[in-house]
Amino acid sequence: MSRHASGGKPLRTAWPLTPAPPVRIRAAEVALLFAAGVVLALVATWPLALHLASRVPQDPGDPLLQAWQVAWDGHALLDQPLHFFQANNFWPLHDTLAFSDSLIGYAPAGIVGSGTEAAVVRYDLLFLGAIALAFAATYLLCRELGVGRLAAACGGLACAYGPWRLGQEGHLHVVSVGGIPLALFLLLRGYRRRSGPQIVAGWLVVAWQLSIGFTLGLQLFYLLVAIGVALLIRWLRGGRPAIDRSIVVPTAIGVGAFVVTVVVIARPYLRVLNDHPEAHRTIPEVSKLSPPIRALLAAAPDNLVWGGITSSVRNGLTGRTEQLLFPGLATVLLAGAGIRSMAYSLGTRRVLVAVVLVSLVFALGFSLWGDWSPYRLLWELAPGWRGIRAPGRIFALTALGLAVLAAAGAERLLSRAPTPRHRWAIGAALLVAIGLDGFGPIPTAHVPVAPQAIRLARPPLFALPSEARYDTIYEFWSTDGFPALVNGFSGFPPHELLELRRATLGFPNAPSVALLRARGVRSVVVPRRFAAPLRWHRAIANPVQGLGVTRRFTGDGVLFTLAPPVR
Repeated sequence: MSRHASGGKPLRTAWPLTPAPPVRIRAAEVALLFAAGVVLALVATWPLALHLASRVPQDPGDPLLQAWQVAWDGHALLDQPLHFFQANNFWPLHDTLAFSDSLIGYAPAGIVGSGTEAAVVRYDLLFLGAIALAFAATYLLCRELGVGRLAAACGGLACAYGPWRLGQEGHLHVVSVGGIPLALFLLLRGYRRRSGPQIVAGWLVVAWQLSIGFTLGLQLFYLLVAIGVALLIRWLRGGRPAIDRSIVVPTAIGVGAFVVTVVVIARPYLRVLNDHPEAHRTIPEVSKLSPPIRALLAAAPDNLVWGGITSSVRNGLTGRTEQLLFPGLATVLLAGAGIRSMAYSLGTRRVLVAVVLVSLVFALGFSLWGDWSPYRLLWELAPGWRGIRAPGRIFALTALGLAVLAAAGAERLLSRAPTPRHRWAIGAALLVAIGLDGFGPIPTAHVPVAPQAIRLARPPLFALPSEARYDTIYEFWSTDGFPALVNGFSGFPPHELLELRRATLGFPNAPSVALLRARGVRSVVVPRRFAAPLRWHRAIANPVQGLGVTRRFTGDGVLFTLAPPVR
């Protein structure tokens, strides 16, 4: 906005998070900041860094699925950019990459390396980087809002290492929250300084965050919409002052890039909703994963300090990870102090309190008043929100707001230190308290090695048994060449796969073989380690004569090759 109206009188700025004196953030501070973020990520996830090629955080479920996603993104970017969403899983269905958050923002990383080992290393490095970015970006946002280095470090630590994240360590698209504070930092700094490059960069980060997934991307988008509406109202009440032209063009460029990103990414998701009615979320489905208020007192079982203390609350929840919302005692206390801190302007504090309260209410989903909970507003009115399965993940925005307020609370305490030595001692104590609140250590899971039968199979192939816990592993194994794979795991199971699973429970028998052959499947693989249920022993031992099937035992797997149909 223009700083002067006619007559030279200064105008009240229309930006509500203002105006603090310019904060100088030197390159050395930024370099040290990101180095500290990496070190803290290594410490918080230790000993994951020692097993980058063989382990993933938490469990082999979603991490292996997302390792496949990033690998596919890189493969598609190089080999089939015009058919990016036509992934090799759920064959022969279309737009299968859009069955879940696609992690497109990490596609450049997917270009580096190939095969299963590279997929694991890549995933673990992205996981560590996401934690480091959340710390560094929140620090920068807090610094821009007006706090000192120690207080900003408290805010960064509260965001990246809060207890809430321990329940989400298996979800890279949820841990990748750093784009939100980074976008807010760049936009705030850019508009305050009338810096075109920073404004454009801020909107590009918004687009990047959305490209990782709608889970967090929609939260950032609607937060910016709310801020934009507040700015518009303030501009209208302020007499519609002239808009500074230096911000118009960069804003148009940045918003244009964001809109293009939304359109390109949203189209395959809309096609999936049209082709697969089962992909639509229902209110009863979302209600089951809506955290009750007591979930705010539930920490992850791996939390060193609070895991045991809150076990009774946690055990009473229906969601294993989606309903763990404990924000950390130190963070909440500091955030309470931050509400009255003069480190931020009154407008900034009001905005942060509003963000925390509104996002918290929405994070509780339909648990407050059933179908008529405030979450119903998002469900009915916000485009894209009906695709969100777990409302509790909106708590990412709540946690960020609390972290930024906690930085102001830390600054309030630090400002009362009589000497620099006391200030450093208080800062260290606050950092330790916040760190202990969220300290794990997180569990890690070994990555299963693909049986030779997978590599020998002629695609399209189908692996048995087909269940969610196994299909993620099959998808991960398919990163070695990306053969057409009938199996798949996503936010919803397509009815075509469910029907095939039911029809092949008796494999190998005449009906199942005939159905697979009719669908174009050429190979069936049964890993012996997954064949423990008795019904799958039939696949290994029963005769296959007369079925047009050859069976081959190869180490840990059994390979069935189906003869083509007779024409």
